[in-house]
Formats: sequence, structure tokens, C-alpha cells
Amino acid sequence: MRKIEQVSSQIAHQTPWMTVRSDEVRFPDGSLGTYSVLDKRDFALVIAESQEGYWLVEQFRYPIGRRVWEFPQGGWAAGKDGSKEELAASELEEETGIVAGSWSHLGHLYAAYGYSNQGFDIFHATNLTMGEPKREASEQDMVHGWFSDVEVRAMIARGEFVDSHSIAALALLDQEKQRQA
Repeated sequence: MRKIEQVSSQIAHQTPWMTVRSDEVRFPDGSLGTYSVLDKRDFALVIAESQEGYWLVEQFRYPIGRRVWEFPQGGWAAGKDGSKEELAASELEEETGIVAGSWSHLGHLYAAYGYSNQGFDIFHATNLTMGEPKREASEQDMVHGWFSDVEVRAMIARGEFVDSHSIAALALLDQEKQRQA
């Protein structure tokens, strides 16, 4: 099967964190079209688990205009780089103050592949040691808290836990636990 081919590409907007480009493409039948694409670096998401529950963070998410609970997650600051494992450990400690003694990589997913190339790596962190968060200025309103597995699933059922990345990550963790059982 033939794929869609890029004919040309033009940057529409660029910041240190992302680039929006407009690509002219040729479809398999030869017709032309346009794709708007958000280029953004991958991020890490961490399921920090202890005592049959999870550490979550809550913060105001400006694009949707509300506070939401989610698993700790984030990407490298502009100009910084490292491994996906280092990123996961950094985000967990930055947002919650937690340092994990055991890590497992659950998988890699794409955030919104209909318009973006950004993906994310999901990690399961256990053997946790508590500390003080080291939050960035943009995270000053963030809080963190522990919720039982039952509470998190009830929040999902009530539509209170709406972060699609976190819900997908929890599904991967469930799959891994079933595999190990």
C-alpha cells in the first residue's frame, strides 16, 4: 500500500518547546492536501505505586481551563536532554519529591498521532522514598496526593480523572500485572 508523501513543509509557528508546521502532501491517488503537524519532544509518565494505590498530581491545565488529577508526567526543558529513564525519575522527583528504588518500562504510546508526532514512555515506579518536590515556576499551583486503586478507578468512572495519557498508562499497568499473575 502506498503512503502519503510530503511535497513541501513550512514552519507556521515555533517556540523552544514545539513547532507547528504546514505540510503539503500527495495522497496515494495523486491528489494534494494539507496536514498541520505539531512537532513536540516525547515525554515520560510515571505510575508511582505504593500500598495498592498511586501518587497523583493535580494542577490547572490552561488549555482546558480546569484543574485535573493525573500521573506525574513531563518532558525535558528546552536545551536539556537525557534518557527516557532519567526523564521519568526527574519528573517524579520534581513534581512529588518521590524517589523510586525500582523501575519498569511499560511501553511507548503516541499522545495524538492525528496531528502530532509526540509520544510518551510509561514507567511503573515502586519502592518509593518520600521527599520534597522541586517544582518549576509553571507548576507552583500543583499538589500531589495518594489515592487507592479503587479511588482512582471510581474517579475515572465518575469522569473526574480525565487525562487520557494516565488512563492509557493504567491500562498498560493492568496488562502487565495480568501477565505476571
